[in-house]
Amino acid sequence: MLPLLANAEGENAVSELLGKFGVTWPFFIAQVICFILVMIVLKKYAFGPVQAMLEQRRARIAEGEDKLTQIEKQLAESAQTTAAAIAKASAEALRMINEAKQGAAAFSEQKAQEAIAQAQQILVKAEAAAKADRERLSVELKREFGRLVAATTAQVADKVLTADDQKRLNEATLIKVEA
Repeated sequence: MLPLLANAEGENAVSELLGKFGVTWPFFIAQVICFILVMIVLKKYAFGPVQAMLEQRRARIAEGEDKLTQIEKQLAESAQTTAAAIAKASAEALRMINEAKQGAAAFSEQKAQEAIAQAQQILVKAEAAAKADRERLSVELKREFGRLVAATTAQVADKVLTADDQKRLNEATLIKVEA
């Protein structure tokens, strides 16, 4: 019987405390139900679409980074090809110089000078071709990078960029890339 008395006193103390704070069970339960309904509506119509949009943006950015990596890889391959062409031209020039030296006994000094001049022309042409190829790839990379930055910025900002905005953004990006 003593435990029942303690239990009754405990319930009386709890209801007295809740009464002091102005808590009534019907209003409290209604507020909990309203809170749960608001959370469900927010999750379905607010948080869900925002999270989906953020995931799409992450995917687009990752795709842009993949394209940038691919362009950098192509640029590296072009540099390797250029280096190989220069090495081949240099080897060809050295071979021609050696042939000119070996044939110096049979040929006159003038023939040796012509071979050296020809080897230098091959090197100059190979370097010019490599430089032109490197510049072309650099221009393409900068153009594509500027386009990707402008497109990404437009999508992130949900704003249509004007021609002036795109030009300014491209110039700022190129300055940062070249630095």
